[in-house]
Amino acid sequence: MKRRRFRWLKTGAAGGVVLLIAGFIFPTWTPPINGPTSISTLEQIHINGTKLEVMIRGVDRTNPLVIFVHGGPGCSEIPYVRKYQDLLEQHFTIVHYDQRGSGKSYHFFEDYSNLSSDLHVDDLLALTDYVTEQLGQEKALLIGHSFGTYIGMKAAGRAPDKFAAYIGIGQVSDTVQSEKDSLDYTMNQAKQANNWGDVNKLEALRGAIEQGKQLTPRYLVRKYGGAARLIDDNMDYYAGFLLNREYNLLDVFRYVRGVSLSQDILIAEEKNRNITEIVTRLEIPAYFVMGQYDYMTSVRAARAYFTTIQAPVKDFVVFDQSAHYPQFEEEERFADWLNQTSSELGL
Repeated sequence: MKRRRFRWLKTGAAGGVVLLIAGFIFPTWTPPINGPTSISTLEQIHINGTKLEVMIRGVDRTNPLVIFVHGGPGCSEIPYVRKYQDLLEQHFTIVHYDQRGSGKSYHFFEDYSNLSSDLHVDDLLALTDYVTEQLGQEKALLIGHSFGTYIGMKAAGRAPDKFAAYIGIGQVSDTVQSEKDSLDYTMNQAKQANNWGDVNKLEALRGAIEQGKQLTPRYLVRKYGGAARLIDDNMDYYAGFLLNREYNLLDVFRYVRGVSLSQDILIAEEKNRNITEIVTRLEIPAYFVMGQYDYMTSVRAARAYFTTIQAPVKDFVVFDQSAHYPQFEEEERFADWLNQTSSELGL
């Protein structure tokens, strides 16, 4: 009996090892979209001296081109974004890419000592040239999310001829002011909930936050609804890592390594080089799209930045049910807004 049980344990352990190895090497792809002019690709592309993972999806490759720049820093949205973009795929050709050193674009033996937002801008502009040429389009709509707006604003400012318009979702602005807003909001919510332990933690960090030395703890901003209200963004990642075809276990490991690498370098850069002083004018239409309850990048700080930006056309759009992810939390409204905006731009 003991010998048989030991045999079963050995078999189970061996099976577990096989499954683990399979999870690490399992091929990845993005599901096809039916239609003679559709596109659904997921591949590594040589861009600006590195290889970037690029996902392109849409029912008609001749539809207006949209390039999304993910935030984090280092937080690819490829693992789960298909869940929220089926409506967009009907009217746009959507490009997502893992930034240099992030997600599937993290390469174990590559030197990232020169990583910076300017290098990310170089990559983005080179990628834009690549996809517009491949798809036979003149320009793209550029959409940044969260830290991706820091990269996106700089790219739009440097090369406006490549883009039809700039859209910043969860737009970064004056980091210190945004963090003060986050602190005040999270503190008030904790007090209302009588969570005095959280109040004391936040109060102890007040000086460092107000001096720009530390961010308001993201787990507390998230706990009190300042990150997402209509979705579970963390669970979207977990489900995407486990169930979606675009990532395997090795890619998850790359993702974790990339987040650590990118955030250590780029958050410090964002604090020290305020985007409000770097980009003060755009030569293309500019739209800031914010969730009313966003305290990862506060609405008040974003609006203050918006009032100073010079652009031929600009609009500040607030989604009143959302926090940091209005494009996901209010998916249908965002798709309608983007369709309308694209039409107004003549795309």
